[in-house]
Amino acid sequence: MSDKHEVTKDPITGAETTGHVWDDNLQEFNNPLPRWWLWAFYGTIIFTIVYWVIYPSWPTGLAKDGFIPGTSTLTFKSDKIEDGKKTIAAGPEVTTHWNTRALLAVQMQTDPNELKRQTMVKKVAATPFETVAKDPQQSAFVLAYGKGIFGDYCAACHQAGGQGVIGHYPNIIDDAWLWGSESADIETTIRKGRKGNMPAHKASLTATEITEVSNYALSLSGEPVDTALAEKGKGVFNTKGCSGCHMPTGVGMKALGSANLTDKIWTQANVPGAKDMAAKVTAVEYVVENGIQREMPAFESRLSNDEVKVLVAYIKLLSAE
Repeated sequence: MSDKHEVTKDPITGAETTGHVWDDNLQEFNNPLPRWWLWAFYGTIIFTIVYWVIYPSWPTGLAKDGFIPGTSTLTFKSDKIEDGKKTIAAGPEVTTHWNTRALLAVQMQTDPNELKRQTMVKKVAATPFETVAKDPQQSAFVLAYGKGIFGDYCAACHQAGGQGVIGHYPNIIDDAWLWGSESADIETTIRKGRKGNMPAHKASLTATEITEVSNYALSLSGEPVDTALAEKGKGVFNTKGCSGCHMPTGVGMKALGSANLTDKIWTQANVPGAKDMAAKVTAVEYVVENGIQREMPAFESRLSNDEVKVLVAYIKLLSAE
């Protein structure tokens, strides 16, 4: 490498060089940047400054909100809360600096497709489920829109398809709801939530009695149990508190949410997954011994009245498929 630094011009192109020479004749041109590129670069600087002025930008302790809010504003209707129930787009107008939340609110209240959706939601909410189920357009809307509500608020426990998890969260598509499967019952469940409690009997029943009553509970749903144990279990069932909630015939009680033991549907004891009769008895024994304590939260403060109605229709359609 040469130490020559004399600024010269290239004899072929006439372009000025930096004076650096490598390997005797390899030179570095000193070409200026294209004018269009420079103007584009300057334009980005100007654009950045304008953006800082119009939209929220730099965080600073000197500003009221902790950042420069910008000059651009958005106006939309706020949510209206009445008796703890939210009504979409019914409150007074609010003007705030530009931000993505406010932009979403504006789009939700002005976008033509969103307005059509809101109209359809209100229509479904005001229509009895029996009519919705017979209307192809409304049914298709409920299955599409209700799926989103269900996915946001219900699927974490009841699974995406509503099949639940035995021992934890009940199956809600088998149309055998503990607190009733009518539209009004399901709506109450969603709005108010539920508490499912069965006392543990490991202190009140002997191990033998638990085995006997477990055999009897299985016999109520037609399982091939030990008949002698089941007969003794019937006495335990009717004298040690079981029939008070599950009724003497084992059909359960909607008011208490006590399970129907005769319908072959098991939400707590994993009887369907047991490999043999002994495993089925063990599964029921565990529930009798330890009881049940579970709670579903209330959603009336998280969903609007119309959204609850649509969700009820969605669940009813799922259980009808």
